[in-house]
Amino acid sequence: MQRICFLMTVIEGREKEYQRRHDEIWPELVAALRDAGVRNYSLFRRGTTVIAYAECEPDAATAFGKVGATEVNARWSAWFQDVLAEHLGPDGGLIEAAEVWHMD
Repeated sequence: MQRICFLMTVIEGREKEYQRRHDEIWPELVAALRDAGVRNYSLFRRGTTVIAYAECEPDAATAFGKVGATEVNARWSAWFQDVLAEHLGPDGGLIEAAEVWHMD
């Protein structure tokens, strides 16, 4: 299992819409995340910065790769193009934060 933390940026002025869309998250997207091995997934927002945390089996690349291959993820990602300013780095991968310390 791999813990991952990554960052996203909401377009300024679209914070309420970002929240609204997550208040109505699609059950089929949640199912795709679970089926791919994503667990304990949380999003936190401070201003326009979103901090995401998830635990992935066997690792983040595999789990999020499986999610990325689903039709529901393609629809969700397209739907968020008018809300997210940045969610992928220049290499096309998640904008990860390095783990400094962990307590079980």
